Amino acid sequence: MKIKYNAPVILTYTIITICVLVLCSRATMVAYFTSPSLLAFSTPNFYARLLSYIAGHGDWAHLSGNITIILLVGPLLEEKYGSGKLFEMIVVTAVITGLFNAFFFSNSLMGGSGIAFMLILLSSFSNIRSGQIPLTFILIALIFIGSEVISILKIDQISQFSHLAGGGVGAGYGFLRGGRR
Repeated sequence: MKIKYNAPVILTYTIITICVLVLCSRATMVAYFTSPSLLAFSTPNFYARLLSYIAGHGDWAHLSGNITIILLVGPLLEEKYGSGKLFEMIVVTAVITGLFNAFFFSNSLMGGSGIAFMLILLSSFSNIRSGQIPLTFILIALIFIGSEVISILKIDQISQFSHLAGGGVGAGYGFLRGGRR
């Protein structure tokens, strides 16, 4: 039996995030794998960090929480939408979340939580039909948004904003793409 690299975008992202966590010092992580904390369009590093922050994670618990969701849902979506479209969705989610965070907040983001939540909401559109909204989408959206709103009240190091932004992008893609490749 052969092992197949069945979801190249998801598996490559997973390998990159593991390598970043294992090989990078805390200083390198903060310098290159956190989102920009303010809008600085004249700085080349600003553009790189709008995407690179999704590869950085604070520790194994942070990484395993995100990667578990991404590895569970991602390959099915990569098969459904194709590697190119899924890569596009990941990039767009990272950039939109990073830009909004830099515009509205003064902190940096780190990790793939927005990507995980984009995939969760996108997955609820797996069998969408014209003129119909899947009940699974409504339930996931209610549970997801409800838990994130409640979590906002807690003081922690988790950016509920990135979860909501990622989920919003996933829902948007689900509505726009409607399960098409």
